[in-house]
Amino acid sequence: MAASPLEPGQKRVQAVDVVRGVVMVIMALDHIREFWSPMLMRAEDVAHASAALFFTRWVTHFCAPTFVFLSGVSIWLSARKHLSKARTSRFLLSRGLWLVAVEVVLISFVLQWQYSLIVLEVIWAIGESMVLLAALVWLPRGILAALALVIIAGHDALPVIQPVTAGNSIWALLHNPPFVLPIGTLPPLLVAYSVGPWLGVMLAGYVLGPWFALPLPERNRRLRRAGLLALGLFVALRATNWYGDPTPWSAQPRGLGYTVLSFLNVTKYPPSLLFLCLTLGGALLLLSATEQTTSRAARWARTFGQVPFFYFVAHLMLVSGAAWVWTRVAFGQAVNFSFASVKEWPVAYQPSLLRAYVVWACVVLALYWPCRWYGDYKRRHAHWWLSYL
Repeated sequence: MAASPLEPGQKRVQAVDVVRGVVMVIMALDHIREFWSPMLMRAEDVAHASAALFFTRWVTHFCAPTFVFLSGVSIWLSARKHLSKARTSRFLLSRGLWLVAVEVVLISFVLQWQYSLIVLEVIWAIGESMVLLAALVWLPRGILAALALVIIAGHDALPVIQPVTAGNSIWALLHNPPFVLPIGTLPPLLVAYSVGPWLGVMLAGYVLGPWFALPLPERNRRLRRAGLLALGLFVALRATNWYGDPTPWSAQPRGLGYTVLSFLNVTKYPPSLLFLCLTLGGALLLLSATEQTTSRAARWARTFGQVPFFYFVAHLMLVSGAAWVWTRVAFGQAVNFSFASVKEWPVAYQPSLLRAYVVWACVVLALYWPCRWYGDYKRRHAHWWLSYL
């Protein structure tokens, strides 16, 4: 995920860093599961997946929306220091284009070990949202709030573009579920994150940014109320199957526990209204409880949350590179389980959630000291390029 828009030397909000760090640590679990322990069934398939597999995937749903929302908050905090919308707009434009370039050139290769596809995932969505926000920041806050609400609440009513062609690809980039788009002689685009709903999430963070300048009791009161309101809306709409998610829940033959999983199983691609109510509602409650925490776990999380771009790139390179080595040693050939079809899996391969969790713990521990060093470096220096890394 992208780095925070805060520039070196600016005062930080502890809750933002702590919660960002928590979701980034959890995010690594999902990537490790894909590289180190894919299963024959989808983790969200409540008819076949185990509860352990479902929750291993489900808990990571909180990562992308929370991070994109906090990027919007950080943009407001940064703009407050700039005292110039023109400077903020220029920074968002250059920063957004930089992130798109990183996704296309670096992350696509790290994920695949080659360039068979140009993969557009969360870094691309954040970068494109920043590019669009570079123009939108000139609008009044009330209009931005209305726009965020319309996007988040209304995009589920829009039709999906099928099939995607060069002529309608712009619309598909804004709203569609994942799709592949050929682009001449270049590798095809794999668009996993349509940018429209994520722009709404970033706008929501930007609009609520002023809350983080309020006295702490008032800030936490507003965050708690908003979080409970979002979760209440999730329960009400989900219970009726009326609106807000393309996949209705249903009673499961496997029992009440799996019926509950069906109720919780909301759509991420693109993020539905109910997906965002559930995940952002939880994030808002966590933000209301972490500004003054002094626990060791919070300090660890903040270490990662203060250097998100560094952590994101480093963890992907470590997870992907180590998987290349592991599969070469274990199976005699490098196998990219994240992109390989089941037919390409070695006969000797056996999925293991325990393996995924052990690798996850090792990756997080291995990255703690580099992230701490880089965070200290950023605090001691004010080089312009640090705001891009």
